[in-house]
Amino acid sequence: MNKKFTPTPHDSVFKQFLSEKETAKDFFDIWLPDEIKALCDLESLKVESGSFIDSEMKNYQSDILYSVNTKKGNGYIYVLIEHQSTPDKLIAWRLMRYSLAAMQKHLEDGNKQLPLVFPILFYCGEQSPHPYSTNWLDCFEDRKLAESIYTNPFKLADVTILDG
Repeated sequence: MNKKFTPTPHDSVFKQFLSEKETAKDFFDIWLPDEIKALCDLESLKVESGSFIDSEMKNYQSDILYSVNTKKGNGYIYVLIEHQSTPDKLIAWRLMRYSLAAMQKHLEDGNKQLPLVFPILFYCGEQSPHPYSTNWLDCFEDRKLAESIYTNPFKLADVTILDG
């Protein structure tokens, strides 16, 4: 008898569970902050492909990626949900990477502006509470410097303004 082995069965159940629109709406109602929820038309929830290929042709995949129209009707927000049962010190970086990949795909699909991508870590590990930061800037050795670099406008070396 050949049984198909699933290395992470909890992951499959999680994906199936949150692929149900009504379940996802309930999940978002509980876990999305009010300011994000206020923008979302939850009736428009749609599961999107969370499979991304980077420039080295490596495939990586988020667990669940939803798009949801805004109530203003002129755009949408992605909600990215990553399931984790074991603590990962760099999970915040992984969520940022998936968020950036969703933005990149959005642009590649012909859109002209970046969408908001709201990541949620669904943690159900044995260690409680989740032991690591969910802020990607905490993944850097020098957090203050990283924050300065990545939350401020980049330095512009505009040589067109130099006198000849």
